[in-house]
Amino acid sequence: MSVEWSWQRAADALPLLIDGFTITLLATVLGMAIASVLGLVIAVTRRTCPAYVRVPLRWITEFIRLTPLVVQLLFVYYLLPQFSALQIGIAVLGVHYSTYMAEVYRAGIEAVPAGQWEAARALSLPTTRTWRAVVLPQAVRATLPALGNYAISMFKDTPFLFAITVVELVTAAQQYGARTFQYLEPITMAGMIFLLASYPTSVLIRQVEKRLAY
Repeated sequence: MSVEWSWQRAADALPLLIDGFTITLLATVLGMAIASVLGLVIAVTRRTCPAYVRVPLRWITEFIRLTPLVVQLLFVYYLLPQFSALQIGIAVLGVHYSTYMAEVYRAGIEAVPAGQWEAARALSLPTTRTWRAVVLPQAVRATLPALGNYAISMFKDTPFLFAITVVELVTAAQQYGARTFQYLEPITMAGMIFLLASYPTSVLIRQVEKRLAY
């Protein structure tokens, strides 16, 4: 196994890494969509529903948050063999991160000034319209930076999908290395791809934070 960099090996590995990156990006985008919507549903449910709904939901979300993502992936993978590994990976990523995003949404909802709620009641706005037109726009706006950070975290957690045979970016790099016994180029390039994909998002998040600060 050579420890010297070879541009030829890098070029040979690139198509496989691009395929792996496509899977990584797909899992992140769809997983984030699930997490964003489900997290909001969890937060609103825990705020508005009676205790017999809130308490079990809180136990479930805490259980998901306090167990490893890899364990959840393997459990669902063997429990539901009729679904593809990628489908299971996307769903588990979304559900896992929804429990974290629910806390972010909850903090955003609680940060809405009490006067906003009182004004809605004074105007006799229906509960659904109060949430849709008054509370949620303010709550979501305040939580955008945190949600962006979770998107980056999910992107970096996609290598865990290797546990259920999904060939994402890192697994693709390892497969190339196992086939050629040359790991330097594919692993280095995989790390650079993660960096180049994550950095613009982190810059955008900082810009959003600055704009929201004023």
